[in-house]
Amino acid sequence: MPQPSAAQPPRSAAVRPDELVLPVRARRPEALVRVLLGAALMAVVSLLAGTAHATMDGLDSDMAHGGDSVPPLLLAAARHAAALAPALLLAAFTAHALLRRRIRRIAAGAVAAVLAHGAGELMLLLVPQRPALPFVTAVFAFVTATGLARRPRWRAAAAAALAVYPFLALTSGDTRVLDLALAVLTGWTLGHGTRYALGSPTGRTTGQDLFDSLARSGLAPARAHRAAGGPAHDTRRRYLVGQHDGRPDLDVVVVDVQDRASGFVHQVWQRVRIRTAPRTRGLQPLRALLEREALLAYAARAAGVRTRSILATADLGPDAALTVYEHLDGRGLDELADDELTDGLLRAVWTQTALLHRRQIAHRALVAESLLVDGRGRVHLVGLEGGEIAAGELLLRIDIAQLLTTTALRVGPHRAVAAAAEVIGADRTATALPLLQPLALSRRTRAALKGLRKRPRPADTTPARRPVPDLLAQLREEILRTRPQAEAEPEKLERVRPRTLITLLGGAAAGYAFLLQLSSDDGNPLAVVAQARPGWVALGALASAASYLAATVGFAGFVPERLRLGRAGLAQVAGSFVNLVSPSGLGGLALNVRFLQCAGIPTPLALSSIGVTQAAGLILHTLLVVLFTWLASSTYDSPLPSGATLTSCFLVLAVLVAAVLALPVARRWLAVRLRPLLSDVLPRLLDLLRDPLKLTAGVVGQLLISLMSVACLYCCALAFGQHPDFAAVAVANLVGVAVGSAVPTPGGVGGVEAALAFALEKITGMPEGSAIAPVLLFRLLTFWLPVLPGWLAFVWLQRNKAI
Repeated sequence: MPQPSAAQPPRSAAVRPDELVLPVRARRPEALVRVLLGAALMAVVSLLAGTAHATMDGLDSDMAHGGDSVPPLLLAAARHAAALAPALLLAAFTAHALLRRRIRRIAAGAVAAVLAHGAGELMLLLVPQRPALPFVTAVFAFVTATGLARRPRWRAAAAAALAVYPFLALTSGDTRVLDLALAVLTGWTLGHGTRYALGSPTGRTTGQDLFDSLARSGLAPARAHRAAGGPAHDTRRRYLVGQHDGRPDLDVVVVDVQDRASGFVHQVWQRVRIRTAPRTRGLQPLRALLEREALLAYAARAAGVRTRSILATADLGPDAALTVYEHLDGRGLDELADDELTDGLLRAVWTQTALLHRRQIAHRALVAESLLVDGRGRVHLVGLEGGEIAAGELLLRIDIAQLLTTTALRVGPHRAVAAAAEVIGADRTATALPLLQPLALSRRTRAALKGLRKRPRPADTTPARRPVPDLLAQLREEILRTRPQAEAEPEKLERVRPRTLITLLGGAAAGYAFLLQLSSDDGNPLAVVAQARPGWVALGALASAASYLAATVGFAGFVPERLRLGRAGLAQVAGSFVNLVSPSGLGGLALNVRFLQCAGIPTPLALSSIGVTQAAGLILHTLLVVLFTWLASSTYDSPLPSGATLTSCFLVLAVLVAAVLALPVARRWLAVRLRPLLSDVLPRLLDLLRDPLKLTAGVVGQLLISLMSVACLYCCALAFGQHPDFAAVAVANLVGVAVGSAVPTPGGVGGVEAALAFALEKITGMPEGSAIAPVLLFRLLTFWLPVLPGWLAFVWLQRNKAI
């Protein structure tokens, strides 16, 4: 085996005794947690204010009557004194802090107070005649942001000043309980938000403090250099420390509150989303982190794994701690040359991992930087601070999947799988097959895989036509070649998908909005239908039904292969049911793709057909908007731009596009992004051009989809005695439905109704409030009533294996 030469880690200038080794300010995760808690409590208080009217009115009345027994003159004097006390407290604390040169602390408090005072002024718009709210909000924000109440000398005075004034404001009737609670919570939340955004002050830890801490641990530090190395997932500060009397060098790792909070939000989200996410470090005390790191290091050494020996742990001031390791000269797997990555070295990597797993220890970060090779060619596992002791089988298999991917990125899937099978066995290697998925891998590995897919082949400069094969797919194929009977179904690691969460929240909001419509006398769709003229309602329903025929023709017209029109029509009807639980019509698109796949059309061609259909629909939709805008502006007094204005706008737009395309950089940028789309859509479009009749049918069908929707809305308006211009209704429909569908709720519920009602009133000139009834009827005919037929069509297509 070639012997890799030891490489010294990059060094910076020597650390001076008076040099700061930690940042003077750091973001603390506790502040962010308090911000989220404050926001939740504010929501609860707001909900109580909107529901518990009788209870809170009684409480406010009791508080106000409590001051009736106090003489008015005494009560007035007490109120003025209580109002002056917080101002004097803040002024005294500010002067004290400025004398001690705590300017940043006072600046943070001033920022929080200004923001809170603005929030209090906004509260006055909702709750008039409550002048105390901005003052209370600003005071609590300042006290929270500066940490005044946590200082022993000021704690008693702050408690008295902050408690007496709100109490007297309640007893005098200047404010209400919930208003005061909301003001206090707003100031508290904004104070902690300012602390998190600007950072909290930390102890001024210097190089001398670092040397003193090492000396108290029995070491003899002589010099220290900031090391630039370390695993990519490790953001902690690392120092290479030399000792007196020729003692071995030391690797010192410093962790402070800033490192502890690094990626806190991402860690929490991953913990909620993924079953196997690492533990959240952000809220763990520094001592707990040190104990965990030391325990993992000792457990790995006891398992016989080559890793750095831990020599000491120590505090480094109130906001930091350090861990001391023996210095290890070595290079990571990503730093080795290709000829140094021999099969023996790969087997050594797997041997060390097998020793770790034999004691049920999961590494959790087997990336290239965590695999160090020393000058004698021996492999050491480092970066164990995120590992797990007494790890479950799933975590151990994730380790195997991660190491397979890490080694395959350097030596390819064949050698990576062969080395693993030789050391841990082919059966054990095959257990990682269901976990060869991005979610099971580290962020650095996912980024490397993404970059690999984007890298063009040397012999072909058109990656859109010849993409680089998926490395994970190659690994799966290599494992199945050795163990064909292995379980290949990907294991479910997600507790909840982001899209599912959005859909559930949107569905809950949509259901709540629909129940409000049903319970409202004005918005009940059944009551709306009862008040509408039956003839126009029937014509609107007919237009809605005709839109499904148009959708069938438009869908089949852009598919060169021959389809069974009956089943294609049922697929369009079934789309109305699928869109009930998916935003922006995405469910209908997925259903059409599945229908084409079951009809025997390959997936790439099916996706291309849907892409052509959507592109044609977008172009025709835009042309209809322009056409009807021109017609509406020329037939009556409309707020829409005139034909001359539209022409001028198009000319200006054309000149801007031509000017941008004249730049080579813009052309290259556009070509890179359009090439994948055009490479899929253009061949399919050329196939359609061979059958002009079918292409014409597709274009006509897409046009009729929009026109039937316009006709339905127009009939709904006529059903309630409104007589708007047809072209204006068309503009309102085309624009309103497009804008409302962008709302990420199933079927655009809520967004479509609001956008359509607003567009009808502003574009057609309908009286304010009169557009709600036609819009509700329109949505009843086009969205809610087709759900039952859509479900029946969906079930029939499933039973007949058409989807």
